[in-house]
Amino acid sequence: MERKENKKNKKKSLFVGLILVFVIIGSISFFGINYYKDAVSAVDLDDPNEVDIVIPSSTSTEKIAEILKDNGLIKNPLVFRYVARKDGVSSKLKAGEYRLSTKMNVRSILDRLVKGSKNIDTTRFTIPEGYEIKQIADKLSEEGLVDKAVFLSLSNDKGNFEEEYSFLKELEKGQSLEGFLFPSTYEVYKDASEKEIIEKMLDVFETVYEEEIKDRVDDFDLDLNQIITLASIIEREGKLDRERPIMSAVFHNRLEDGMKLQSCATVQYILGERKEVLTNADTSIDSPFNTYINTGLPPAPIASSGRASLVAAVNPADVDYLFFVLTGSDGSHTFTRTYEEHLEAKP
Repeated sequence: MERKENKKNKKKSLFVGLILVFVIIGSISFFGINYYKDAVSAVDLDDPNEVDIVIPSSTSTEKIAEILKDNGLIKNPLVFRYVARKDGVSSKLKAGEYRLSTKMNVRSILDRLVKGSKNIDTTRFTIPEGYEIKQIADKLSEEGLVDKAVFLSLSNDKGNFEEEYSFLKELEKGQSLEGFLFPSTYEVYKDASEKEIIEKMLDVFETVYEEEIKDRVDDFDLDLNQIITLASIIEREGKLDRERPIMSAVFHNRLEDGMKLQSCATVQYILGERKEVLTNADTSIDSPFNTYINTGLPPAPIASSGRASLVAAVNPADVDYLFFVLTGSDGSHTFTRTYEEHLEAKP
């Protein structure tokens, strides 16, 4: 009887021991997988920095990993070496000068090192607020930074970039990047490709979107495309930043009341020129972008908006104005509630 009891106890102990082994193995696997995922991820996605490094000739993968770690570009040299070996690129990493970013994960860095270094010399360019894609293409082409046809081909279909920029998936299929190439001053490699320049501009737009727009979109009966479209109209109509929230309120009020926006900027977009005075023929053009004959917003943005216009689009002033007209030599407008007041305000 005692022997049987001992056998039962041994079996029970063995069973418990096996369970403990499986639990330990499972725990190690769980923490190991999570550690690996973290180690191959970017060092800093939220506040990325660009870092210049030099990989000397004949540098081993081990030494490259140390250089990257010392410059804050990777989290774990051993994991970097493991991924390089696993992907079969350990022997393909090239020497040279590189400008890398802390928003790049391990595989992105490996891909760059396999492709080889770029000319680290940089140049700067400025895109003014209110520019359309074709104006951006013209300016960059004139400055010798892009092939105009290639730039336009890439930027005329958001599908070329939506895998990298999730906010673009909210737009219509085949929609261009009009309104989403953020106007600012940029520094790029002198031999940067058209795609890389566009990505630079989308990167900044994404930052502004995340900081200023994303959490406010649901406060309005408008989707992201409509918000950016509204911002682009505010950008083209406004002259002074202090007036942009008031202009935003005018357009929001007109949308809510079912009124036509009657924005000259939308007609100028159709015409492809900035006519100061529009004719009746101009405002009667049959186009979905013509807000004189169509109620609601145009189907897409008409220009690249600066931060002030983007912020204004989701932060309209608390006013009940429905009209505005340019009256000041400094670009200021007079805002009114009724059409009669609007006519009286006209200079």
